Amino acid sequence: MLTPTGEIVADARRRGVGAGAFNVITVEHAEAVVTGAEAAGCAVILQISENAVRFHHGRLGPIAAAARAVAELASVPVGLHLDHVESDELFDQAAGNGFGSAMYDASRLEYDANVAATAAAAGRGHACGLWVESELGEVGGKDGAHKPGVRTNPGEAAAFVEATGVDALAVAVGSSHAMTTRDARLDHELVRRLCAAVAVPLVLHGSSGVPDDELRTAVRGGLVKINIGTALNIAFTGAIRDAMRRNAELVDPRKYLLDARRDMAETVTRALQVISR
Repeated sequence: MLTPTGEIVADARRRGVGAGAFNVITVEHAEAVVTGAEAAGCAVILQISENAVRFHHGRLGPIAAAARAVAELASVPVGLHLDHVESDELFDQAAGNGFGSAMYDASRLEYDANVAATAAAAGRGHACGLWVESELGEVGGKDGAHKPGVRTNPGEAAAFVEATGVDALAVAVGSSHAMTTRDARLDHELVRRLCAAVAVPLVLHGSSGVPDDELRTAVRGGLVKINIGTALNIAFTGAIRDAMRRNAELVDPRKYLLDARRDMAETVTRALQVISR
């Protein structure tokens, strides 16, 4: 059932568990995420990034409609989230396409400019009923490793949330985007300090590279929304490689996408069992 993201995150926070948010690139991703969540008996968040929209010729509508339809037919609560949006034009399309939330990402900007841009976006988003996430600090990965010097400062984070009015904050505590190995180590002391300083739920990006024990400790320490993307792509691509290895003559995509969707669903189930127990 389609459910506002804010409700899913608030419920997870009340129960002291994590809310899993998984990146959607194709309709198979959306179907896999929901299948995996149903198997785990957990609510889940489908998130479509600006990069994914760019992949779909810059058109949000078709992939959003597909994800929304999958969410509406689910037997568990499913949120729809527009992720890592740097474009004001794209951000302003979120509510009209059925999203309950959006992450406005001005983290590349200097602090004051980030505050101004994020506050303006949050105001517009709230006027449309969106739950708005933002980021402070620099979660590395796509353009370099995460460095301690750009981790989120608790005092600055509290001031940022107060100044912008956002509903959730993604923080830099040691994870990195696009990791294909699971050896990231989080700064759990920083997590505790951030949770004590910041009133809104905290979000961990780059969770695919974080081992299970680290994720459990992070959730116990107070992180709530746990974003996972690369792990799905590893499962997706690995299944297709295996299928092609077994039969190089395959031409019907259903033959290998079935395996890819199954393996992604199993990845989702395992991740949700880690963060929701």
